[in-house]
Formats: sequence, structure tokens, C-alpha cells
Amino acid sequence: MATEFKPSVLVSDVFGSAGDVTAVHRDGKVYLRKKVHVGRTPTPAQAAHLEVHRRALAAWRTVPHEVQEVWNAYGAEVEPHRPPFDHLAWISGQNLFVSAYHGFYSFGREHVPEPVPFESFPPFALQALGASDVEGKLELRFSVSGLEFVDGARYWLYGTFKVLRPGKGNDGRISKRTVLTTGPCVGSSVVMMVPDWLDVWPEVEGLPVVQVLGDFVLLDEVTGYRSQKHPYCLQFNFS
Repeated sequence: MATEFKPSVLVSDVFGSAGDVTAVHRDGKVYLRKKVHVGRTPTPAQAAHLEVHRRALAAWRTVPHEVQEVWNAYGAEVEPHRPPFDHLAWISGQNLFVSAYHGFYSFGREHVPEPVPFESFPPFALQALGASDVEGKLELRFSVSGLEFVDGARYWLYGTFKVLRPGKGNDGRISKRTVLTTGPCVGSSVVMMVPDWLDVWPEVEGLPVVQVLGDFVLLDEVTGYRSQKHPYCLQFNFS
């Protein structure tokens, strides 16, 4: 049951959660909804992500205070990757550290990162080039535009998505996978490989076209940082 939020002189909009109440934006209105806590066993991928996060927090506690202060100074110049995007909020040094830690883990280089200033990411756009089944792995080929005037070798495409029948809406019961490209964003295309994909999305087996729905970011292999999320719905033709 959701209650419509009525703006006032003091509060014109709300985002996120507080206690057991979360704000939901729908059709230009804001609704306050009580969060439902469901006891659910995490998937192996979720459990692995949580373990990395715990290791990142443990690593932060080993960082000398004076180095933590450097992280805090760099974090004070970085906007959060979630709304409101009003240029009034900034992240903590711990958040910036954890972001870099996760990024390097994604590259297979998990370690305690050194503080580095956050650099703005170049805007980018994706286009679906095609898909193939390669020995039970789903190969997705993307074109990434917008990186022509930067060092694309430092940026990799990283996505959290699900594969659906074309035209099907977002279904929360369908699992997502988080995948890093096999190489940096150089050349005419980049590739993502999803193992055992028909075990995850059996309803698309045999289709000549599939729909990929999810969020994509650029990962910087120099700093470990990531860009803002870009939501995409792309259709891939099988070859």
C-alpha cells in the first residue's frame, strides 16, 4: 500500500529510504511505500559481491588516518551515482575507496587502492551489433561510441542485465547477470560473454532475436572508478 507524497513549502521532493519507508517516483508523482523485508537466500553472485564488499570495508580500516583524509578530500568532489542529481551532495572517502576496490576486483586485480582524484567519464552510447552462441556461452557484440577523443584503452564496458523475448517488459522474477567485456573499448566493437546463458534465460532458447535490458557503465582500469549508470534496452540478432 503506497501513500501519495504531498509536497510542502519545506519539502518539495524526496528520494531514497528512511527507516521502513521508501520513496517511489511514478508518472510524475512521488509515493511513500513501506518496505517489505523478504527473507531470501542470496544468489551465488550476490553472495560473492557481498564478500567483496566486506573485504573492501575491512581494507578501509587498515588505511592510515592521514591517507583516509586524502580519500575524504577526493570524495568531497564526487557526486553520488544516485538521485537527486542536484550538485549539492557528495560522497565520502570511504565510498570512493570501496568503489575503486570493487572496480579493481572486477578486473581481477583486487588490492588496496591508492587515493586518486576522480575524473569525469566521457559520455558514451551503445549499439547492438549481434549475438552468437559460442559453445554454450552467449556472445554479445557492442559498438561503443563517444570515446573517439579519449584513451579508450583505459575504459571497459560493464553491464548488469537480463535477456528477454523482444517486446517483453521488465520482469523482476528474471535473473540478471553482471558481465565485463573481454577487452577495453578500442576498435569497432567490444564483446561480452555470458556462460550457461540458457540455464539462466531458458525462455529465449531458439529465438533469432533477443532483447537485452539493463544498466551499463564504463570501468576505468587506471583508477577502478565507474561512470554513472546508463539504462539500455537493445535487440541483438543472432548469427
